[in-house]
Amino acid sequence: MCSDLRAICIELIKEANLNGCRKEIASKDCGLCIKTIERWEKNLIDLRNGPKTIPANKLSEFERQKIIKIATSEKYRDKSPWEIVPMLADSEGIFIGSESSFYRVLKKEKLLAHRGKSKGRTMDRPAPLIAKGPNEIWSWDITYMKGPIRGQFYYLYLFMDIFSRKIVGHEVFELESMELSAEIVDKICKMEKIKKDKLYFTLIMVDQ
Repeated sequence: MCSDLRAICIELIKEANLNGCRKEIASKDCGLCIKTIERWEKNLIDLRNGPKTIPANKLSEFERQKIIKIATSEKYRDKSPWEIVPMLADSEGIFIGSESSFYRVLKKEKLLAHRGKSKGRTMDRPAPLIAKGPNEIWSWDITYMKGPIRGQFYYLYLFMDIFSRKIVGHEVFELESMELSAEIVDKICKMEKIKKDKLYFTLIMVDQ
């Protein structure tokens, strides 16, 4: 935050304080700590300069480039830093930096996700299922329900038509079984007068 904005914040907090608001509350409403406001009142310029010394273990530019070269090489481009560092130490007797150093360098160079020559993997969303009428697509799920005894559960099998949102069928059983699901589908098909062979490819399970 620049000095001008700091001065404006101080003036607003002073004005609120004169009107009866506590300084701590006014500072908090501005998203600031009271200690910060007190420091700004003494000097609007931020005197914090950070560390004045360079860490002894800081990677040199040569070491950074070496990490990038190794990580993008054919041998290691499909490996994570947690695999590269011990492999270098075991097979070649080389230690350039820790796993964390490899991660920092690769993250800065945007090389963590994909380092090979081939095109990176893309995640395509599945095509949406669209029902244009009732009983074209059903969604179903099995929900756990607590029983009267601790550790005992019942299973609610529920089938819904996604076009009309109608609950076309539901049953409660003491166990989870695909055979029971198939029995319910048979019952619903008879009630709704649907041919089961046409429903085979339109029945989907949704896990909420």
